[in-house]
Amino acid sequence: MKFTNVSPLYSMTVGFDRLFDLLAQAERTEAAASWPPYDIERSGDDRYRITMAVAGFSADEIELIQHDAQLVVTGQRKDAEDRQFLHRGIAGRSFRQSFNLADHVRVTGASLENGLLTVDLVREVPEALKPRRIAIGGSTAMSGQDNAPTAQIERHPRAA
Repeated sequence: MKFTNVSPLYSMTVGFDRLFDLLAQAERTEAAASWPPYDIERSGDDRYRITMAVAGFSADEIELIQHDAQLVVTGQRKDAEDRQFLHRGIAGRSFRQSFNLADHVRVTGASLENGLLTVDLVREVPEALKPRRIAIGGSTAMSGQDNAPTAQIERHPRAA
């Protein structure tokens, strides 16, 4: 596994600590952690969809939990004790898949159909956090004018 040291970049950034942590976490992810396979797609301007292949799992065997900026999907199959397999080729191992979500992204719904778990997400930035245009006020001084304070000299007539 290759590791890239990004610590020199910390001194050149402010507020990007989480970004570097996410990059480091992505490097540590192993191939086994990518099961079950999944797709992430954009379905609109601020809408996204995660589709996971979870064949063999029922809706009550899958749990979705969103906490802050992380979505965790876990699956635990409940095998019936009265079943005897002569050959078992369908993957049924348990899984735990976590997704780091951007700020202000929330899950709006989930469905399970034909072995595909679909999770719909939407990004809703509160009005107070959206960028806003700020008008610039002040004097109508012409450009190039010296705005340094000037000294005023008061002259008194001489008494004769």
